[in-house]
Amino acid sequence: MTAPLQEPDPPVDDLGLRFRAGDEVALREAYDRYGRAVHHLATSMLANRSDAEDVTQATFVAAWLGRDTFDPTKGSLVGWLLGIGRRKVIDRMRASARETRVVETVRQLPEPTSTDPDPDRVVDRLVIADELARLPDDQRRMLELAFYDDLTHQQIATVTGVPLGTVKSHIRRGMASLKRRWEVDGAAPGPRPAGLSGAR
Repeated sequence: MTAPLQEPDPPVDDLGLRFRAGDEVALREAYDRYGRAVHHLATSMLANRSDAEDVTQATFVAAWLGRDTFDPTKGSLVGWLLGIGRRKVIDRMRASARETRVVETVRQLPEPTSTDPDPDRVVDRLVIADELARLPDDQRRMLELAFYDDLTHQQIATVTGVPLGTVKSHIRRGMASLKRRWEVDGAAPGPRPAGLSGAR
């Protein structure tokens, strides 16, 4: 009685082993072989084609970086990749939901009030900046701190280390020079800019 012929064992697919070992050729082979399956999974769960492509790429990046966690004895490489892909799809869906909530929240915010600068104020600041540039350095520095930074005389003295009396003198002389120039140039008297009012 002849023994029945035994079927030969199927050839061992070592792709998973080579992938886990860090063989870059195996990475390319895995993408060529299973990339479509991962992409199909992503497109079946995500409406946006671009998101599906991102998920497919993220899946293989995550798999390659975490390849040492793949155990060929516990399952196939394609099954492991699809498991990663499923998690990446869920992450993308959650991120999209968060983005949608943010957009909706922003839409519900009241319209911002106009922040366009007053043209007259802009012109005043330009004129003052031009006039300040013509003053001696000490006077200009003190007036800039008062006008642009809105510091009091005492604060200017503290910041610069200049005695308070000297600060007041520089500002007083600088203001007098500005006033003379404005009168000579025929500038409109107008209200005095904030930060340049008398001693504070």
